[in-house]
Amino acid sequence: MSKYRFLTFDDRKKIEKWHSDGVRPFEIAARLNVHTATIYNELNRGYTGKEDEMFRPEYSAEKAQKAIQESFKRRGHKTKKEVTAL
Repeated sequence: MSKYRFLTFDDRKKIEKWHSDGVRPFEIAARLNVHTATIYNELNRGYTGKEDEMFRPEYSAEKAQKAIQESFKRRGHKTKKEVTAL
């Protein structure tokens, strides 16, 4: 395994393709050189609420990318103005 890194949108599109092709999460992790838990977390992040033809949770790279971008926006220190607005 390599050092910690963020998954890119291209990585997410690969995960979506491989997952829909029936590739198992541990093999996807090996192909992307990340930990298996990263793939399971990513599959949960991009879950569409539906099942695919193999009755597995359906994954959307676009939904996962949108979720991670929202997460990035919420990170960091809040300014005094933002804290009082809550």
